Amino acid sequence: MKIDLTETTSSKINSALVQARRDIGTPAIGMVLTLVIVTDEENAYDALKSAYDASHEHPSRILVVIKRVSRSPRSRRDARLDAEIRVGADAGTGETVVLRLHGELVDHAQSVVLPLLLPDAPVVVWWPEFSPADLAGDPLGALGQRRITDTYAAEDPLAALSGRAAAYAPGDTDLSWTRITPWRSMLAAALDQQRVSIVSATVEGEEDNPSCELLAMWLADRLHVPVERKPSNGPGLTSVRLETKEGAVVLDRADGGLATLRMPGQPDRAVALKRRETAELLAEELRRLDPDNTYASALKFGVSRLAASASASAAPAEAAEAPAAKPKPARKATAK
Repeated sequence: MKIDLTETTSSKINSALVQARRDIGTPAIGMVLTLVIVTDEENAYDALKSAYDASHEHPSRILVVIKRVSRSPRSRRDARLDAEIRVGADAGTGETVVLRLHGELVDHAQSVVLPLLLPDAPVVVWWPEFSPADLAGDPLGALGQRRITDTYAAEDPLAALSGRAAAYAPGDTDLSWTRITPWRSMLAAALDQQRVSIVSATVEGEEDNPSCELLAMWLADRLHVPVERKPSNGPGLTSVRLETKEGAVVLDRADGGLATLRMPGQPDRAVALKRRETAELLAEELRRLDPDNTYASALKFGVSRLAASASASAAPAEAAEAPAAKPKPARKATAK
């Protein structure tokens, strides 16, 4: 069922939601959280599709906030709220309200969203594309226990990572971090089997890919060893190599789907490491609503510090490989 409301209010939207549930015969609310999606018209469809798929695991009230920028000075002064309500089969396993804000109301989105939040339920705010510099300081971000962004969508992903580290607050997270969860799990399991001392590490992947940088920072932060970041043609993250005294532990994924795990003294093993869709990443993030301290620690390690540690570790190696200076020939002693 779809209901369109023009020039409406939050109170009228709540009343329409209650009536719509009664009309389709499901008056009881079985939703576990409120998911606030802050996006634009161009990206709203894809974001909603991912949220609908994730709602099969996490039934939610989905509030889509679309800020419509007015062109003329007069229209910018006129505040107006239009809403589209979707319940039943048109809203996944929960209910959806698409909010289109016009005029001065664009700067006060939190006043529209606040009355529509589910009572006594967690709130998650998600920016699929463009996000504010300070997530927790944003008026809409302040409503959420968890704040999800994606630095992969930024124009400069590495600068975005640095900005996330500077403005980090408990509850912030990044889908670029979520993408490397299978890699981190596989590497941790491999090291548990080997029980070896790591000397250095190398991470290969697409240049300026934030997931590759986050994995490298996580390894450097947890292992306290130099980590080198090497670019590759992708797709995404392609290889991780951990150097040990007994040999190298290598997790290699050349095709974006099936990876090969190589460990000293053991046969090669094929492991599934397919690239996941946004809906799967979102569903994973909705499973936990507490702060991710591991992400915070890796993020604060910093891209610049990672590059500095890699260059510092390369300097002694270059000095060792440099040819030794030829000794000067000894002078012959002459009798006087």
